[in-house]
Amino acid sequence: MPSTTPSRGNILYGFVCGPLLTPVSVAANTSAEQSFTVPGLQLNDIVDVNLFGAVQTAGVGITNARVSAANTLTLLFTNSTSGGVIPAAGTYAIVVTRPENVPLPTSAV
Repeated sequence: MPSTTPSRGNILYGFVCGPLLTPVSVAANTSAEQSFTVPGLQLNDIVDVNLFGAVQTAGVGITNARVSAANTLTLLFTNSTSGGVIPAAGTYAIVVTRPENVPLPTSAV
């Protein structure tokens, strides 16, 4: 009889890093991806990113974060204002979770 237990994944390990990032302008009322070199990131890492110790530019949000290639962090900045804005430059806190198994399981049960 086949197993009814769904596959589950484990966290291989996690770490935190804080690179200095300098984003460029994002046009009015739009979202734009920007890529940054962050040594140590691997494809399939799960990342959570926040500006550390500073205030983000008004009207700007980080609406997605992903590792698009080895050593490459890609952030989707969203500008909800009626003019072009530059997301804040500074130290961005990145919490990296590296899964043990990829692809990720489809259920947490």
